[in-house]
Amino acid sequence: MPEPTGVIHDIGYQRYTGPRLGRRQVFGALYLHGLRTAFGLGRSAKAKIFPWLVVGIVTVVAAGATAVRSQIGEVVMTYAQFADNMSWLVIFFVAVVAPELVSRDLRSGVLPLYFSRPLPRSDYPLAKLLAMATALWLLLGAPQLVMFLGAAFTTGDGMRGVWNELLDLLPGLLYAGLWAVVFASIGLLVASLTGKRAFAAGGIVAVFLMTTPIVATLSVMPSRAVNELAFLASPSTLVQGVGVWSLGDLLITENGAGQTESLIGDFGPVYAVAAVLLVAACVTLLLARYRKVAAR
Repeated sequence: MPEPTGVIHDIGYQRYTGPRLGRRQVFGALYLHGLRTAFGLGRSAKAKIFPWLVVGIVTVVAAGATAVRSQIGEVVMTYAQFADNMSWLVIFFVAVVAPELVSRDLRSGVLPLYFSRPLPRSDYPLAKLLAMATALWLLLGAPQLVMFLGAAFTTGDGMRGVWNELLDLLPGLLYAGLWAVVFASIGLLVASLTGKRAFAAGGIVAVFLMTTPIVATLSVMPSRAVNELAFLASPSTLVQGVGVWSLGDLLITENGAGQTESLIGDFGPVYAVAAVLLVAACVTLLLARYRKVAAR
């Protein structure tokens, strides 16, 4: 019988005996990582330039509006109007951040690694979507808090004035949440279709900007009903239509007098339902996309 030639070496590997984290912790880790990625945290200085430039711009605008209000004693921009006025910046923020969240993983082929853990296929896109929506809400909501603090310290009505400001702030934060959910759903869906970040960014900008001329065309049609439904043709104007219906004078004012313009007529509920259906469709398609990717 030949002598054994192999030798077993004990190099110190041991079995893991600590706590084994489950689905909730994996989802939370994905969410926090996505939120940090959105603002370039934990990454190179180059990755921080654009997101923090946008943060700086919206903060300066909020501080400027607050300073002007304190000088002239009139509201120059309501909390809800702030989100509308910053929507063009939000589009480019989504175009840069959404590909960072999902396109890089598609291109590098690490998704099988994610799905080898106790992570259902739906949790990955949902965690990324939640991170994207949170980043957008912070982008639009934090400057509103700056405006609120400035107004609260300069109001001449004491606690009553602070309370009234708070009542104006809350709808503005909710409206910012609507912008965040709609834009995050569309942006992440488009970005998930390709692993090339440049293509994903271009597709996102195209979806938001190329639909605007359609709204302009429908708005000049001779039919009043078509004019009032024209805002449905673009994601940005769709959100604004929901805002006009739900917020009224808090969103559209004229010289601070609170005169609401009739832009959508009696079709406000139609805009609200359309926004819900748009988000639901984007989320459904996003989940279907990752079921397909994971099955490869």
